[in-house]
Amino acid sequence: MDTSLKLGTIWGIPIGVHASWFLVFFLLVWSLSIGYFPEEYPRLSPMVHLILALVTSLLFFASVLGHELGHSFVALKENIPVRSVTLFIFGGVAHIGQEPRSPGAEFRIAIAGPLTSLLFSLLFGAIWLISREVHLLAAPVIYLMRINLILASFNMIPGFPLDGGRVLRAIVWWLTKSFTRATRIASLSGQFIAFGFIAVGVYQIFSGQLMDGLWLAFIGWFLQNAAATTFSQLNMQEALRGVTVSQAMSRDCVEIPSLTPLSQLIEERILSGGQRCFYISDEGQLRGMLTLRDITKVPQPQWRFTTVGEAMVPLSQLIQVNPWTELLAALQLMDNHNIAQVPVIENDQLVGTLTREQVMHYIRLRAELGI
Repeated sequence: MDTSLKLGTIWGIPIGVHASWFLVFFLLVWSLSIGYFPEEYPRLSPMVHLILALVTSLLFFASVLGHELGHSFVALKENIPVRSVTLFIFGGVAHIGQEPRSPGAEFRIAIAGPLTSLLFSLLFGAIWLISREVHLLAAPVIYLMRINLILASFNMIPGFPLDGGRVLRAIVWWLTKSFTRATRIASLSGQFIAFGFIAVGVYQIFSGQLMDGLWLAFIGWFLQNAAATTFSQLNMQEALRGVTVSQAMSRDCVEIPSLTPLSQLIEERILSGGQRCFYISDEGQLRGMLTLRDITKVPQPQWRFTTVGEAMVPLSQLIQVNPWTELLAALQLMDNHNIAQVPVIENDQLVGTLTREQVMHYIRLRAELGI
């Protein structure tokens, strides 16, 4: 999920906010300021209600961030990279760089989030017990206690990709010794629960509870889509198991001299030929790679005065694979570095290119052939 606004980093993990978060934040502030706080504090002015709603909403989303950082902290302890944490319409998500290596690691990472939310609930409950006589603190704190308890409980529903679904996968993985079977069971459980949410949401819509029903159906749709995607990814991984880069890569490598002007390359190779990726070499010596992304970093007025050698990514900075690398490992490498293609190098010689498009084409061919 792309981040619209970056907030900073914690433990080296980029923290960001997706555009959809602002909609939910606005709706939560609006709901608290015209509903919850006027009922709790009828004698206070609307401005005070709004300020309380803003502060309470920010503390709630700080709790959501804490939930995701709970996952992230344990993942880092398990030596699993965390690419980012993003707040979005349904709360938050920690982007874990790879699957856990054992059922125990999966369980510990999955349970850390709900436990963190439960701790927040207990913390706010303790604050309420200590400060309930403070008029302006009581209602916000009791709300935060309840909402964190709801967050912990909801996430423990045993359907993938919720934390409870990951706990379920860890348990099945431990019992069956099969990550594939565990993932399949957890994702099917997630889809079953998601359809249940959708059914209840539709029932509420026809019962006159329009907004609650729409929201529940929307959550169900999101969960079903995520669980189905996980199921599809599992099938793809099974299809690619044992396949090497050499079976999917392209051997047609376009090599360009380093002194070629960018403007010439764009006119003759990109606009006319539709090519998107180039290798820069001089006298048979590979020097680097140039993609459309690299070209866009150069201001357009400078294209005529910039060579491809100046705009390229040097060979020493390129992520590389060899022909015998497993295709799944190469895909993971591209995913971790957010790149769409990698050079295939053998004995210090360029022998091909692997792109995401080529991998998808290879998968489609296997599907058409029934392999």
